[in-house]
Amino acid sequence: MTASTSRVAREVERGETHLVHEAMKALRPAYENRDHFVETVDRLQRPEGYRLVGAFLEGQEEAAAAAGFREGHSLSWGHFVYVDDLSTAPSERTRGHASALVDWLLFQARSLGCDQFHLDSGCGPDRYDAHRLYYNHRLAITAHHFALKL
Repeated sequence: MTASTSRVAREVERGETHLVHEAMKALRPAYENRDHFVETVDRLQRPEGYRLVGAFLEGQEEAAAAAGFREGHSLSWGHFVYVDDLSTAPSERTRGHASALVDWLLFQARSLGCDQFHLDSGCGPDRYDAHRLYYNHRLAITAHHFALKL
């Protein structure tokens, strides 16, 4: 990002979901089809509390990076924000977009009065840059996540 280019992190509302598709499909390649992605987010996930935020560069309609998150309550975490997805378009990586989104998300969690902030991340070498980002924001590995495909 050059000094003359500005970035704005902002929430992406229903009707704008397509603006984060390019960034999000880098993390979620099963949603290569934009219409399928928009339909899934707007019809299924938003009613369950899923929200989107994008990092937008001046003069560009589509987000350079995007995050999907939700607010919730649990016995183990209390009041929390959980980040489901955090992705940067490949051409925009290493330019601080994901870091700006994590800052926005942490601010949002504090503004909502949350007790905790959570996200899961894959464990392979391809995720090491993401892990460095999370460590730089003082996130800690606090659990193993177990799963079974049904």
